[in-house]
Amino acid sequence: MEDVRKNGAPQDLDELRAEIQRTRAELGDTVQALAAKADVKARAKDQVEQAKAAMAVRVHDARDAVATRAHEAADVVSVRAQEAKIRAHDAGDAVRRNPVPAAAIMAGAAAAVLLTLWLIRRRR
Repeated sequence: MEDVRKNGAPQDLDELRAEIQRTRAELGDTVQALAAKADVKARAKDQVEQAKAAMAVRVHDARDAVATRAHEAADVVSVRAQEAKIRAHDAGDAVRRNPVPAAAIMAGAAAAVLLTLWLIRRRR
């Protein structure tokens, strides 16, 4: 058989069969791509899965941020409690070293209470 071409098309039978196979394969790929684009349910499901994954990442990041801030807050509270404890201890030491100001304050408070009670009874 002689290889004669008309309009650039192969005339040999084997070439025609090979061309048909290539065209079928390309057509099959095209049909699959179009079917995937037309499958709205599958595309929506994929988008839902992507949104779920993104939300899971956000939740994980938020949980980590909250845990970090909680630890930082606990550390601050612990430090402040230690500082308050030290100040209270220092104040107790100051009163033990010089009890006169504390005793004077307590005596003044007692005198104020007694004076208030005496004034209330007197007005009756």
